[in-house]
Amino acid sequence: MSATGLQNTLDWLVEGSEGPNLVIGRSASAFAAALRASRGLTVIDRDREAVSALLRQAPSAVPLVAAAEALPLAPCSFGRVLLAQSFHRYAPGLALSEFARVLRPGGRLGISYTVRDDSVPWVKRLVALVRDVDPTAMSGDYGTDSLQALTDSAYFPTIETRAFRRWVPIDLPGLLAMVERTPVAQRLDDDGRHSLLADVAALYDNAARAPEPLLLPYRVQCWRAEVDHTELTAPLDLPDDGLQILL
Repeated sequence: MSATGLQNTLDWLVEGSEGPNLVIGRSASAFAAALRASRGLTVIDRDREAVSALLRQAPSAVPLVAAAEALPLAPCSFGRVLLAQSFHRYAPGLALSEFARVLRPGGRLGISYTVRDDSVPWVKRLVALVRDVDPTAMSGDYGTDSLQALTDSAYFPTIETRAFRRWVPIDLPGLLAMVERTPVAQRLDDDGRHSLLADVAALYDNAARAPEPLLLPYRVQCWRAEVDHTELTAPLDLPDDGLQILL
């Protein structure tokens, strides 16, 4: 994600809430990097190498190796819980109850997914070329359907959504490499793959304005939801320092 796109996304996700911050999953490393100077940042993933990667982005963060569905954290510890491209990987019922438990009253859960925007004409033509070979190709199953669990959750009754546009420059070698990596291209024989890539190259030459690259469009879809502790099934035992009154 570009620096501007990241900042717009993060600004909206954290707007109106205060830290400390819990960043979950290696795929949210850009959030960890952007929040590296903030106080009380914790990064977590079930994979030790992923946690090390997060820590390289935010060296002063508290690192934890644990599952999102079983957070080894005290209740009401965080003002924000942030994820990117990963909510569909977790058991939603367990994860959402854990997110709600560790959030402070008024805290927010923020989730983002970056998805390809097929509404731009040259991208429509690219998708059509690939689907001439395989009608199911480039279907864009990004995992966003999993957010229905958030909509249905009693722990997060107030949900807001927003989308940001992101443009990624891509030159001809980059576009050919992207198409060649797709499963449909990998399944073709040499002649079929060569024909497909030739069509993609012709599309690029027709759409690009040399020497400028094409811009591959994406939408960054965001959800932010305020926690409601009244629906938690287990008692919420606050730690001794869980309630702070600031004057």
